[in-house]
Parts: sequence; C-alpha cells; structure tokens
Amino acid sequence: MSSSRKGSVRIKGMHCATCVDAVRESMESLEGVDDISVNLATEKATFRFDPDRISMEDIANAVRSTGYDIARDESTLTIGGMHCATCALTIKESLEEVPGVKEAKVNFALGKATVDYDSTLASRSMLAAAVEKAGYKVLEIEGVMAERLARKAELNAVMRDLIIALAFVIPVASITMTYSFWSDLMTTDIRNYILLILAAPVQFFAGFRYYKGAYRAILNKRANMDTLVVLGTSSAFIYSLIVTLSPELVSTPDVYFDTSAVIITLVLAGKYLELRSRGSTSEAIMKLMDLQPSTAVTIRDGAETQVSIDEIKEGDLVLVKPGERMPIDGIVQSGRSSVDESMVTGESIPQEKVEGAEVIGGTVNISGMLKVKATRVGRNTTLAQIVKLVEDAQSSKAPIERYADKIAGYFVPAVLIVAVSTFIFWYYVGSGIWDVGDALSFSLTTFVAVLVIACPCALGLATPTAIVVGTGRGAQLGVLIKDADALETAGKLTTLIFDKTGTLTVGEPKVVKLVLGDAHDERELLYHAGSAERGSEHVLSGAVIEAAREAGIVLDEPETSTVVTGEGVTSIVKGVTIHVGNRRMAARLMSTPSKLDQSITQMEDEGMTVMVCIAQDKMLGAIGVADTLKAGTEEVVRTLTDMGLKVVMLTGDNERTARAIAARAGIQEFRAQLLPKDKASAIRSYQEAGEIVAMVGDGINDAPALAQADIGIAIGSGTDIALESGNIVLVRDDLKGVSTAIRLSRRTFRKIRENLFWALIYNTASIPIAAGILYPFTDWLLSPMIAAGAMAFSSVSVVANASLLRRFRP
Repeated sequence: MSSSRKGSVRIKGMHCATCVDAVRESMESLEGVDDISVNLATEKATFRFDPDRISMEDIANAVRSTGYDIARDESTLTIGGMHCATCALTIKESLEEVPGVKEAKVNFALGKATVDYDSTLASRSMLAAAVEKAGYKVLEIEGVMAERLARKAELNAVMRDLIIALAFVIPVASITMTYSFWSDLMTTDIRNYILLILAAPVQFFAGFRYYKGAYRAILNKRANMDTLVVLGTSSAFIYSLIVTLSPELVSTPDVYFDTSAVIITLVLAGKYLELRSRGSTSEAIMKLMDLQPSTAVTIRDGAETQVSIDEIKEGDLVLVKPGERMPIDGIVQSGRSSVDESMVTGESIPQEKVEGAEVIGGTVNISGMLKVKATRVGRNTTLAQIVKLVEDAQSSKAPIERYADKIAGYFVPAVLIVAVSTFIFWYYVGSGIWDVGDALSFSLTTFVAVLVIACPCALGLATPTAIVVGTGRGAQLGVLIKDADALETAGKLTTLIFDKTGTLTVGEPKVVKLVLGDAHDERELLYHAGSAERGSEHVLSGAVIEAAREAGIVLDEPETSTVVTGEGVTSIVKGVTIHVGNRRMAARLMSTPSKLDQSITQMEDEGMTVMVCIAQDKMLGAIGVADTLKAGTEEVVRTLTDMGLKVVMLTGDNERTARAIAARAGIQEFRAQLLPKDKASAIRSYQEAGEIVAMVGDGINDAPALAQADIGIAIGSGTDIALESGNIVLVRDDLKGVSTAIRLSRRTFRKIRENLFWALIYNTASIPIAAGILYPFTDWLLSPMIAAGAMAFSSVSVVANASLLRRFRP
C-alpha cells in the first residue's frame, strides 16, 4: 500500500473487548485497510488505508454495520461579513453541502455558525473553506477575543466608510438643496458634473461593501439586502450619469446623485447603529467569559509559582488572595474567607468559605487568603460549562424563528418583483391616468424607494437578538435556559409540577418523633431501624442513621439488604430479619396495633413521613421524619399562581402527609404515594388533558419525570449542578429561580413577537407606500432618502427593543 494514508475514527457504543473485536473484524474485512488498532479506553480506531481503493465513508459505514456509531464533532466558526438573514441562509446551505455535515446552524445576530459533522468525512478546514467559497470570512481566533476583535473590526470599517460618505454627502446635499438660490452663477450642466464628482466616492468607495455583498449573492444564486441597496442606488446614479453626460436623451436635466449618496450614507449609519446595538446584546456572555482569570498561583513542593490556568491539573493546590478570582472549581484546604458568587450563581450575598467548602471558578475571594485543591479545571469547571450551555442556547433556533427564516428566503426576490412591477406600472399605466410629471423620473423614484425601504435585516434579527439577550440575562440571574425551544415552550406553560423532597423541602429530613410498639425503649427501635437502613441510600435512611448516631448507638452492618420499591428496605442484621418501611409494607407483613395506628395517623396529619420497624414478627414502633419547607416556598407558589399557572405537588408520601405539606406550601392540588414511574405517568395525564407542563426537580432522582414534561427545570447548588438534566437549570438552590425562569421566558417570547410583528408590519405597510399607493389620493410620493432612513431605523429598532431585556428584574 505505497499510497496509503493514516486514518482514525472515534467510535461510540463500545463497552468491552468483544466490542473491540467486532469493530476490528469489520475493518479487517475491507480491501485496502490494514495496520488496524482499536482502543477501548480512547474509543478510537486507527488504521492505514489506500484512498484509491476505499474511502473514509466506506470505512465508517463498515463500523456502523456492526451496530456502533461514529462519533460526530461539533465546531463553532466565527464569521465576518454577514449583513442579513439571507447571508446566514447562504452560509448554512454552503456548509451543509460539505460531505459529512449533518447540520449547520448559523446565527446572524451572533455572527457564528455551529456545525455538527462526521470527523471521518469533514474537517474544520473544509468547513472554513466552504464559508470562504460562499464569500465570507472565518476568523481563526476563538473565544471571547474573537468576537470582540470581529465586532471591533467590522464596526471600525463601517465607521470609516460612514465618515467618507458624510464628507462627500454634506456638500452634495447642500448644493442640491440651495442651487435654486444661486442658479444664475452656475449652469445646470456644471452643477451636475460637480455632483457626479462628489457622489462617485460615496457610491463606489463608501458603498463598495454593498457591491461586494451583491456580487457574492449573485455567485451563490441569491439576492440579499446588498442586492436591494446596490440596485436602488445604482439605478439612481446611472440615470443621473446619463443625464449629466448626455442631457439631450432626457426631457428634464434633473439628477439623483443626492438620492444615491444619501441612501448609502443612511444605510451605513443604520448599519453602524445596528452593530453597536448587537454588540451590547451579547454583553452577558462576554461578562461571564471575562470572569475566568488567565493565570493562577499554584503551590508545588512548598513553592508558589504563577502559571497559566491551562497548566493547572486536578489535585493541584492553588493559592487565592483577597480580591482575586477563583481560577478553578475546588475544595478549600485551609483559610477562611467570604466569596462573592453573584456573577456566576446570581446570589447577591457573599458566602462564607472555610476548610472543606466548595468554591466555583470565576467567583471573587473577598476577605481572606484561601488554599484551594482543584477538583475541576479547564472545560470541566462550572463556569466553562455554563458559558458553553449559554453559547449553545444562543445559537439555537426557536420554532417561530424557522418560519421567519422561510419568509426571509423569499423576501428579497419578492421585493425585486414588486420594484420592477412598480416601475412598469407607473411608466406605462399610471403616468397615463394621473399627472406624475416626467414618467421616467417618477417611475425611477418609486423603483428606488421600494428597493431601499424593504428591510430583510429586521426580519432576520427579530428572533435571535431576543434569544441572545434573554438567555444571557438568564445566565446572570442563575437561570440557564438550554435552547430556544425551551424558551418558547416555557413562555406557554399552563401547569407547574413540583417534586416534594429536595425541591419544595430542604431535602435534609430529621427524625422528630418516635412511637414505641413492641420495643422496650427508643434505643432498641433506633438500633434495629438504623442498622437495617444502612443497606439503603434513600434520603430518609440517612435521617434514621443520623438519629441513632446522635443517640450514641453503635449500628451494625447488615449482612444482606433488599430495597422494596415503593415500600422500604428489608435487611438481615446478625441473623435477624428487619423490615423498615411505610404503611404499605407494614400492612403486607402484619396488622398494626390500633394504638400505634392512631399515633401513625396523627403524625401523618402533622406532615411527617412515618416509617414502621418490624423485627422477628414484632412491630417495634414507628419513626416520624419531617423535612422543612425551603424558605420562601409559600411566596413562590403564590407568585406562580398569580401568574395564572396551576401548581401541583407530586410525592411518594402517603395522602395525609402530602396534604399537610401541600397545605403549608399553599398548593391546592397534589398526588401522593407515587413511585418514580408513577410521577412520569401523572405528568402524561396532565399533558393528555391539554396542559403544557413543567416539572421541577433536582435533576437526579426525577429523571423520568423531567424527561416526560414539556419543560424540565432542574435545581442545582453551586458546583453541584446537573447541567445535563432538564431544559432549564437553576444554578442556585432557590425556588425563586422557577418564577424568574418563567417570567423571563414570557418576556423574551413577547419581545420576539413584538419584533416579528414590527418587522412584518413595517415591510407590509412601507413597501406599498414606497410604490406610490397613496399618490392617487394625496399627490404625495415617498422620497427614496426617507425610505432609506426608515429602513435603517427598522433594523436598529428591532435590536434596541430586544436589548431592553437586559433591564429585566426578577
């Protein structure tokens, strides 16, 4: 295989040596492939292959035929040169033409493309080449610096062109407006030549970006905003040029150099303001990125050394002085301080940190010096995961945006048809019915006005800018919205379902009451129950074990333990079979004495969860465990109810306990005695009744219910955030985040509707006015210069309206 090349594929789904053998054998059966090595640890296969005899796609298909999959890569490209939604659509189609690309999502507002592709068939360089072939630039610097440099460069370029345009357009406008006062000093022909000389730099230098964009669109067989601007201004300029060079060809010597120059200047001004506004929309994510320091002081062999954060490894000891930011997630080894976590979690009150406490990267050490052992570094830190999640959310598309994209795809061709039709109508029909003066001049004015007043940018920016600002503001408040779908669905919720333990309650239940049955004393009851519960990981088990230890009781390790789903645990301790569980388990095993039964009922009415302990066919007694409601639970429930949401509680507790806790929380509707699978079924029943349901849980014990709900809201705490759980993740263990998430989603979606309404109404109303629909009734015709100003204002207003979300307060 003299022409062989080295190749590799990442394989998903391998679990053991048998899997490795299956993959290797599938590749060995191929002609032109040898030197095969399959590594289970790295989930990667390396080999040599002859590209003249076999392709990488054939090799990938051979792996897939064995039941395994080829891992896909995701790459984000920062792109320069996009001017409107059509540009984004062009780039998307160009990327998706690359072999191996599954999906490309292009965000015009962010200037980014996120590409999901098969690394065996495509590479980042191939993606970049596809973008550049379409006529756009890929900025190779990644991260926050790339965005800032890209925005600054584009902003400076537009400002330069705007200054040039203003330098020439001011004298052009002055001469045009005042010529009638001093026309005896200069002939019309000379004036026209002067205007030509002044307007040409505006048209072809300051406006070159639009010619370049229009040419790029033609190469891609498309029409975009640049096409409209170039056609409109070029028509006015070329007509004026003909009048200037050959005035005998037209009936009047009127020129429109001022029109073309002013239009380009106004469009540039609008673009400058739009870029400034768009820069502020992603301010939140940039602030999050800035939280990560670039260097840190590590302690190695007793010596302090300043290193790049990229050099820090898990287990390293890091010294953090007062005023510095935590470079990593970690555990305090020594020192005492208060830490400001507001920028990461939204918690405004500084948190005390002592030995053993967890700290989050990006937070600020306020008062004392801390030595921190790194537990998560680089991309694994909480901050890095939050930034990635927000970036993904900002790059996603809401369902409503997909409709807007479809409209944008047909928008510019439709405007071109309307513009040409308008010219033909007024020149051949309208001028014969109404007094329009010079037919060619009038028709040209309507043609140009239609082209420049149409604004595809407003349509393209309406949704993504609101999503970028909304998700960014959410991140600042400790609410991580994973994608635009979740944002849109959360804005339409009708029912909110809470899990009880650990969500509505603190999640740290304690034994509050013991009732004796056949046990001689409380110590005997706690010994048997505590020893049996050592075989269970349930949160209530921990409460019983802790109560036994506090009483000074030495517990024994069970020889065997069996968890009985929905009932409790059965363990054998020193040869004695012990059952600890709820009423259901007790009723199955033996009858409960009436006096003890009455005590159990009373405890349940008081909101306790009751566990019965049975050993050697004797009912030793009952243990009442209570978990306090989280602070502010009643207020949050009241707020959600006032928002028009139905609030429901689901719990595995019995009916009496559930009713007592629901009453304390202010919840009217609840379902009790539910197994984990029953909770998912309960949610399904609400959905079948037409409700749009959100489930709030801890993201760990509630996975089936969170997955079943239309929106899963997972509550985390500090570094213990289940970022992979739910559609919305609350960084802080605070139920107020639930109402914040829903209110922010509603507000964001309202901004999206407002922006789309404005963009559609603006174009629907303005294009007919520009076409002269009012002229027969008012003798008034819209000036192309006013049309250009309206177009510029339209884009800016959409971005400015979305930016108001930055002022959202929970």
